[in-house]
Amino acid sequence: MSNVNENSSISQEIATLGGGCFWCLDPIYAELVGVEKVEVGYSGGKVKNPTYQQVSSKTTGHAEVVQVTFDPDVISYEEILKIFFTFHDPTTLNRQGADVGPQYRSVIFYHDDMQREAAESVIEEIEAQGIWSDPIITEITPFEEFFIAEEYHQDYFIRNPEQGYCRVLIAPKVVKFRKSYAEQLKKTTN
Repeated sequence: MSNVNENSSISQEIATLGGGCFWCLDPIYAELVGVEKVEVGYSGGKVKNPTYQQVSSKTTGHAEVVQVTFDPDVISYEEILKIFFTFHDPTTLNRQGADVGPQYRSVIFYHDDMQREAAESVIEEIEAQGIWSDPIITEITPFEEFFIAEEYHQDYFIRNPEQGYCRVLIAPKVVKFRKSYAEQLKKTTN
């Protein structure tokens, strides 16, 4: 899904990915050069404008997702996917660690055939490398609709670094990410 922003000549693409709790993926993508925006929300369900409580009830069919708007001239969709497969377990059905339910499934919602083909290719490449001992079961599903999550979920890790879930589960992933992708991080000003 490439388009050109009317106010500039920047090319933009959108990736919609579910890899467990959206709080865990949000800070990873937010720090990457070439990523313009990250929003957390819900995709893949049958209820319009679901709430967190509805999605958590495991009855709407939605997955918690990040929607990443990025410049493909700076970072490729394939690189977005490789990072995705590095920072969640794509081999467990409807769970990431202690988070259990269909809302935590591993899923790629592709926006066009090029994204679908890229997702299939990246999965094939990762499986050939033998990175995971179990088969990858990530769904590759056509994108239909994205519903932005409640405001308190946006930038959750940044706003709540001392919260227990953030300290124990998210912070170690962010540290690992920063070490592994240091050259691709946005420069921060102090």
